[in-house]
Amino acid sequence: MNNSIDQDYNPKFMLKAIELSEIAYKSGKGLPIGCVIVRDGEIIGEGHNEIFERVNPTSHGEMVAIERACKNINSLQLSDCQMYTTLEPCPMCLGAVYWAKIGKVYYANSNTDASKVGFDDTFIFDELRKNANERKISFLYIPDRSALTVLEEWKSKDLISAQPWSNNAD
Repeated sequence: MNNSIDQDYNPKFMLKAIELSEIAYKSGKGLPIGCVIVRDGEIIGEGHNEIFERVNPTSHGEMVAIERACKNINSLQLSDCQMYTTLEPCPMCLGAVYWAKIGKVYYANSNTDASKVGFDDTFIFDELRKNANERKISFLYIPDRSALTVLEEWKSKDLISAQPWSNNAD
């Protein structure tokens, strides 16, 4: 990425993400990934990978930072925010970026860079391209009318939804 193209990029926030990535692995809490969420030039959420400490495979740096940012501003939507992360988001974190509607993501290492040092999630991206019945892990659709009824009841109450980019959203 040519940073001169994007006038909003601020290297101090990436440096903070890099510091967090070092903390993650040097403390033994997780893998070397750090992330900060920025709004109006201020960090509103930060995190690093904590999968070992939390014993939770979803405790990626981006997930932790998104959780903290949302709590700090009391909102599910971060559309006026930027994410600075040390690694291109994996499929799970990419989904979370869309659910939170983060405005822009800057990353310091691509998935290709990471795969060169043995950190590779290409397999997951490849699996997602397959039909559900062709994946390595079985995904079985078992329709259940009562489960659909709950969704229909929820919809009828017109409750606020956190849909990522629905027709009624930003």
